[in-house]
Amino acid sequence: MSDHKLLIKPDLTKPVYHHFTAEEAGWEYLNFEARRLRQGESFTKETGDHEYCIVLLGGSFKVNSDKGEWETKNGRKDVFSGIAHALYLPRRTQFTLTALVENTDIAICWVATDEDHPAYLKTPEEAAIELRGGDNANRQINSLLQPGFDCHRIVCVEVYTPSGNWSSYPAHKHDERKTDAAGNLLEADLEEIYFYKTDKPNGFAIQQVYTDDRSLDEVIKVHNDEVVLIPEGYHPVVAGHGYNVYYLNFLAGSDQSLANTPDPQQKWIFGTWKGQDPRLPMVTSKMNEEE
Repeated sequence: MSDHKLLIKPDLTKPVYHHFTAEEAGWEYLNFEARRLRQGESFTKETGDHEYCIVLLGGSFKVNSDKGEWETKNGRKDVFSGIAHALYLPRRTQFTLTALVENTDIAICWVATDEDHPAYLKTPEEAAIELRGGDNANRQINSLLQPGFDCHRIVCVEVYTPSGNWSSYPAHKHDERKTDAAGNLLEADLEEIYFYKTDKPNGFAIQQVYTDDRSLDEVIKVHNDEVVLIPEGYHPVVAGHGYNVYYLNFLAGSDQSLANTPDPQQKWIFGTWKGQDPRLPMVTSKMNEEE
């Protein structure tokens, strides 16, 4: 059994339906919030000694800050209707976010930092799309704050898994920092959040979180708006048949990287796929323009 509470359910009676700190999650880096706003509603924050990533899940917003002003002119109705805008804000930034349409849905991650980086709004057109895996282990990954993005620690991607497909598979882990003899990074030590959306209200995914010695080995049924914490171990996902599954990943830790180690029992699967799932890509930036 794990000392961590891995599944976090939302409180949908509140506009801020998720909010937890790194301390509450039982780890060091990742803090998380998700909230919905009515049209014209706003909130103000000071980033303090943290860098922020704000992801538009649905709707549209504008941000006024002492580092600049931005507006999502081509937001998306929901996560299945386009690609995200992702706003990076550095430490010591005062900002106000205002919803431009009803039911604007956002996710926020913040991580402590002692570095200064430029604020930046990454648009859907800038997000690289990767179709990873194959056959029924095929999924779409949109890079939001990708490795190499000008920030300190945060990495952010969104992943689309068609009905019945496996994702984050073959399973991998990133819970210890490893380098080769030349000092090249082989695996980073990262915490990770999986924040789920499904295309139908009763949709679900199954996620396993396990370590090599099985001191952590949990299988979790996850529903819309729920969060799974990955403090360590391998963490594959499968989308329930009949339901397309989305998850937003925030990661932070030793390196601004996605370097990982596959489960050695599953490495043989790489390269065995015969084709790509014709349902992919599930979203494109052109869909944003159609909203």
